[in-house]
Amino acid sequence: MTVEQMNSLVLAYLGDAVYETWIRTYLIKKGYPTVKKLQEESLSFVSAKAQSRILRQLLEEGFFKEDEKEVLFRARNAKNNHRPKNCDVVTYKYATALEAVLGYLKWTGQEERLEEVLQKIVEE
Repeated sequence: MTVEQMNSLVLAYLGDAVYETWIRTYLIKKGYPTVKKLQEESLSFVSAKAQSRILRQLLEEGFFKEDEKEVLFRARNAKNNHRPKNCDVVTYKYATALEAVLGYLKWTGQEERLEEVLQKIVEE
């Protein structure tokens, strides 16, 4: 299946797993001593509110390439019947868009760019 044929929410599903694993590994390497502290710190990256804030900042900076922006906007505008619990729909859509672009980079084998995006996220 080509990335163009793939539902953008499927890309977000993949991106969510990539992002969560990468952030957890990053925080463990930083030396947080307990699971409780790791969980607390991860919320500054993996919550819908945090992901939405990060994406908006990166868009404002013009960080993304054209193909990545296409994926972002397609995912942000995708019809999704999920109702978020802890945030508004717009925030959730932006968080989903960030996950979709990470999934897109993983699916298309753009590992160096994926690492670049993830590094940029933790610098923000």
